[in-house]
Amino acid sequence: MSGETRISFYRLEKVLVCTDHSPFSRGAFNAALSLARAFGSKVHLLQIVELFPFYEFPQPDLVTISPQLTQDLLNLRETAAREYLEACKNEAAQQGVDLDTRLRLGTGIYGEILEEAQEIKPDLIILGRRGRTGLDRLMMGSVTARVIGHSPCPVLVVPRESPLTWQKILLASDGSPYSAAAWEEALALTRRLGGSLLAVSVAREEGELPVAEEIVNHLMKSANQQGIPLETHVIIGQPDDAIIQIALKNQVGLIILGSHGRTGFKRLLMGSVTERVIGQAPCPVLVVPKVIP
Repeated sequence: MSGETRISFYRLEKVLVCTDHSPFSRGAFNAALSLARAFGSKVHLLQIVELFPFYEFPQPDLVTISPQLTQDLLNLRETAAREYLEACKNEAAQQGVDLDTRLRLGTGIYGEILEEAQEIKPDLIILGRRGRTGLDRLMMGSVTARVIGHSPCPVLVVPRESPLTWQKILLASDGSPYSAAAWEEALALTRRLGGSLLAVSVAREEGELPVAEEIVNHLMKSANQQGIPLETHVIIGQPDDAIIQIALKNQVGLIILGSHGRTGFKRLLMGSVTERVIGQAPCPVLVVPKVIP
C-alpha cells in the first residue's frame, strides 16, 4: 500500500540493532545475525556512550569531579566501545553477515537511537531486554518504551540470551488497527520462513467472548484465503497473563503484537498490555506500529 511507514518482512533490507556492551544486549545481537542470514539484511550495530557532564551541574554536597578526569573516563569508555564493536564486526564476518558499526556520544540514549534510525531508515530496530525480576517483570525500561512509542518501524525486543526462532509464531490481537498491522507482519513472516502460526484473542470477562471469537474467526478466514494454517485460541483473563500462558504452553519462539491496544490507558506512548507482555515474555517480542497512510 502506498504511503505506509511500516516496513514488511518481505523486504528486511536494513536492521538497526542496539548494544550497550552488556550480556543483556547479547540476545539482540544474535537475533540480528539470525535475521541477516535469513533475509540477507545489512546490519547496523549501534552503541551509545553516554556523556556525564558532572561539572555542568555543581552540587555543594557532592564530591567535585574535574573536567579532565571526566574526559579521561569518557575516552576510556569510548575506546572500550570501539574495541567491542570491532569484535562484533569480526564475529559477524565469520558468519557471512555484512555488519556496519556505529558509535554515538550523547546524553539521551533513546533520542540517539531515534536519530540514528532517522538517518539509516531501518526496516527493523532490535533492542535487548533487561532481567525478569521485580518491576522488570511488569514493565520495560523507559528507553525501550520510548523507542517503541516513537519508532516508525517494527521493534524487536529480545530477552537476554534468548534465541530468535520462527518454528512457532504467536500473534495476539484485540481487533485494533495496531493488531491488524501486527497480523499482516505475522502473515508475511510465516510466508517467508514457514513454521506454524498461532493467534490468540483475550476476553477480560465472559461478556467479551463474542468479540474475541469474532476476532479469531476473522483471522482464520484471512489465513485460509492465503493458504496459511492457523491455530486459534480464545481465553478469558488478563490479556498480558493469557498471552504469556499461551506462549509458554506452546513454546513459541516469537510473539507479535501491536504497539497499542483497543482499550485501556497508555504509558510512555505505548499500550500497557504490550508493555507487560514484553516485560514477562520468555521469547523475543515483535512490536508493530499502526500503518500510517
